[in-house]
Amino acid sequence: MKRWQRVSALLLAMLLVLSAGCTSAPAADQGGEGQQKAAAGFPVEVKDDTGEQVTVKEEPKRIVSLLPSMTETVYALDRGDRVVGVTTNDTYPKAVKKVEKVGDMKINVEKVVSLKPDLVLASPGMNGKETIDQLRKLGLTVIALEPKNLTEVFAQIEAVGKATGSAEKADQLIQKMNKERALAEKVASQVPKDQRAKVWVEVSPDLFTAGNHTIMNELISLAGGDNVAKEQEGWVQVSSEKVVKWNPDVILYTHTEKPAAIASRGGWKSIEAVKEERIQSLPPDIVSRPGPRITEGLLHITKAIYPEAYADVVK
Repeated sequence: MKRWQRVSALLLAMLLVLSAGCTSAPAADQGGEGQQKAAAGFPVEVKDDTGEQVTVKEEPKRIVSLLPSMTETVYALDRGDRVVGVTTNDTYPKAVKKVEKVGDMKINVEKVVSLKPDLVLASPGMNGKETIDQLRKLGLTVIALEPKNLTEVFAQIEAVGKATGSAEKADQLIQKMNKERALAEKVASQVPKDQRAKVWVEVSPDLFTAGNHTIMNELISLAGGDNVAKEQEGWVQVSSEKVVKWNPDVILYTHTEKPAAIASRGGWKSIEAVKEERIQSLPPDIVSRPGPRITEGLLHITKAIYPEAYADVVK
């Protein structure tokens, strides 16, 4: 073989090696990018309502929820397939019926631990500091949140989205909920302030109601109603005589008693809502759980207080 032929063959061989290296490099890069995307955003930190700065080291694959509103939030964020434990109080969505139960109002800590969760979602008020502290001492990652208004519900959804690797879905969900809130406010804006309905809401037949600094009070206000118990603080029980004195235009309730039984209470025949047959039931879970369906609950309340205005706005 002549010298120029040998040089040409050598150059050709070198080009083949270089081209092979160039074509294989992107595959390696793609693999690296895929791994980075899988771990994107982790570890993350979430400050919860116990004052703890909670670190979630990796995207959770096994989640235990200790209250229904948190469970609904996880499912709404498309992470329901990762839920391995819920309480007996969980009723929505239907898939939770098949999930292992870890207690009711009282949590079985040993059961929670046995499910080997990499994230536990809880509430300081509902589950108690003692239970949360015990789970943390056993090495579990616990985020405990307790929203008391819509702004805090949105913050909870954002935090759970961040902690479960579903931040984008959380943003979409909050946008949907804000549209529902805007619809309720649009209905309320159709009613002059001096014509707003006085509203009594009861969550039990023994007259427990929602006062100031409760999410129910906020929902009534956003719907354009005037909560007759707004001067009370928190969830309170009042007398039958006080409700008669308040003389609400609309009565809303979330328990199982029928309108006829409510109307037949002593002295209640003089109440405007009873005379006008404005006694309306509300779906208790939807209007009371501070989770992703709470703005649907707001629309239920809006429609119950102002059915005509609601119909005009949504038509």
